[in-house]
Amino acid sequence: MGSAKSQKSQVSEDIYGQMAGAIGGLAVVFGVLAAIKDKLGLSWPATVVLIVGVLVGLGYAAWQLRTRVKRWLASELKPATALKQEAPATAVIGGDQAAAQAAVAHPQLTGALIKAGAISKDEIVRADEVRIEQLPGTGTFYDFLVPEGKTYAHVERRLGEVAGMFGKTRLHTKMERSRDNERRVRLLVLDEPPFTHPFTPPARHQIEAFAGVPFGHDVTGELTGARTFNKASLLAAGMTQTGKTTLINGLITCLLIAYGEFDLYLLDGKFCGLTQFEKVAVRYEASDNPDVYEDMVDTLNARADQRYKRLQGAKRNRQAEPQFKPVFFIVDEAADFFAHDGTNAGKDNAARIAEKSRSLVSKCLESGISVVMLTQRPAQNAIPVMVRDQFLYRLCLYVASEGTAKVALGDTYFETIAPINPALLDPDIKGQGVLFAHGTSTLIRGFNFPDEFMWEVVDEVYGRQQKVIEAGPQSPLKQAIKLMQDAGVDFMRTTDLAPALGITESDPTECGKQLSSLLGVSADRGSKGVRGYRLARLTAAALSDS
Repeated sequence: MGSAKSQKSQVSEDIYGQMAGAIGGLAVVFGVLAAIKDKLGLSWPATVVLIVGVLVGLGYAAWQLRTRVKRWLASELKPATALKQEAPATAVIGGDQAAAQAAVAHPQLTGALIKAGAISKDEIVRADEVRIEQLPGTGTFYDFLVPEGKTYAHVERRLGEVAGMFGKTRLHTKMERSRDNERRVRLLVLDEPPFTHPFTPPARHQIEAFAGVPFGHDVTGELTGARTFNKASLLAAGMTQTGKTTLINGLITCLLIAYGEFDLYLLDGKFCGLTQFEKVAVRYEASDNPDVYEDMVDTLNARADQRYKRLQGAKRNRQAEPQFKPVFFIVDEAADFFAHDGTNAGKDNAARIAEKSRSLVSKCLESGISVVMLTQRPAQNAIPVMVRDQFLYRLCLYVASEGTAKVALGDTYFETIAPINPALLDPDIKGQGVLFAHGTSTLIRGFNFPDEFMWEVVDEVYGRQQKVIEAGPQSPLKQAIKLMQDAGVDFMRTTDLAPALGITESDPTECGKQLSSLLGVSADRGSKGVRGYRLARLTAAALSDS
C-alpha cells in the first residue's frame, strides 16, 4: 500500500513539474514574440506568421543537409559484403545486368505455364526467347525456352493442362524436343480437332524415303511409324468399325515397299480382310479356328528354333551372325484364338496356345520374326497378359473407356509422360489411334490406300518372286510350281501332284508324307476338305530361307 501511495505521489509531482515547465516555456515564447514585435513594429499576427516561416525554412535546410551527409557516408563506407550480396542479382541471366533489367515476361506463355503447373509462380518465359508462327490451315506453333532450371520435360509432363490453358484438348497438341537445347520447347496447338480433314495417302517414293516403316500420318500430316521392325512386334486394338483392317492393309502395303523381300504369314480371322495379300504370302489362312492358329505358331516357333541354332553355331565358331530374311506373322481378330468354352479341356488348350504365343513373340527379339496382332475385343482377358507384355509397339484405336485402353497400351500407360486417352478419340474418324512406342505417345491415322495401289504393289512383289524362282536351280518344289502354272490352277490335289513328281505310292497317307518330305512344305486343305497344295504357298516356300 505504501509503495502504491508513493508512486501516485511521484506521478502527481511529475505532472505539476511538466505544467510548470510548459507555463515557463509559453512565457519565454511570448516574451520573444513581444521583443520582435516591438523591434520590427509589426502586429501580433504578422509576427507569428514570420516566426513560423523562419522555423519551417530552417527545418527544411537541416533535412537537406542531413540527407546529403548520409548519402556521402554510405558511398564511402559501404562494406564489401554488401557488394557480394548484390552480385547474384545481376547474374540471373548469364551475368548480363542490362539483359536482366530488360527481361520481360511473355504474358500468354508465362501465365499458361504457371497455371498449368509447368513452371513456378516466380519464374517467367522471356518474351525475347519466344517465337510464335501461325501455320495457315493448321494451328499455332510456339518455339520458346523455359526458365533456367527447367527443361522441355516439365512442359511435356503437364501437356494436357497446358492444352487446357489454350482452350484445347490434349488431342490438339503436338510437342517436340529440341536437339540443341534441353530448355527449348516446340509446341503445336491445332486450330481444329485432329484429322478433321483427311490427308492424302503417301506415294511410293515417300514410303521408300521414310526412315523405317510408316504406320500413318501424325496430326500435321507428316509420316510416322516404327524406326524398324527388327526385334519388335505390334499389338493393335480397338472397337469394331474403328478402321483396324484398313490400317493393317496400309501397314502391309508399306512393308512390301519398305522391306522389299520378307516372308509373310497371314491368319485372317475376318475371312476376307487380308485376302488381297494371299498371292505373296508364304501361308494364308482364313479361319477363326484355334487349331489353325496353333499350327501356324508351331511352324514359326520351329523356324525360330532353327535360326537360334544357326546363331549359336556362328558364335561358337567365331563367325559373323547370319542375316535372316524378315518374317511377319499377322493375325486379324487374334482374341478369337485365345478364347475357350469354359471346360477344363478348353482352358488347358487356351493356356497351351497362350504359352506358345508368348514364346513366339519373345523369340522375335533375336530371330527376326515379328508378330502383328489385331483385336476388336480389347477386354481384360481377350489376349493374355503374358502375351501382351511382349509387344514393343502398342496401337490403340477408339475404345469406350480408360480401363479398356490399358489392355492395349499397358496397365501403367496413363502414368507415362504426356499420355493420350484413346477414349477421347472421335469414333467416326476411321483408322485414328494412339501409337505408344519407346515411352512416347503419338496420335496417328492409318493410310487408306486405294485398292488399285495395293494390287499394283502386290503384283510387283509377285513378279519379282517369279523371276527369283526362275533363276534358281532345279528342284521338286520348282517343278511342282511349273506344273501348276502350266495347268493354270491355284490348287492341286496330292493325288494328282504326287505321280507327276514320280511318287508311285498307292497308300494315300504314305503318298502324302512322301510328297510333303519331297517338297519341304506341308499340305493344305481345299474347299471340300481334300488335301493338296496351293500355288501361292509353294511359290513363297521357294523364296523362303530358314
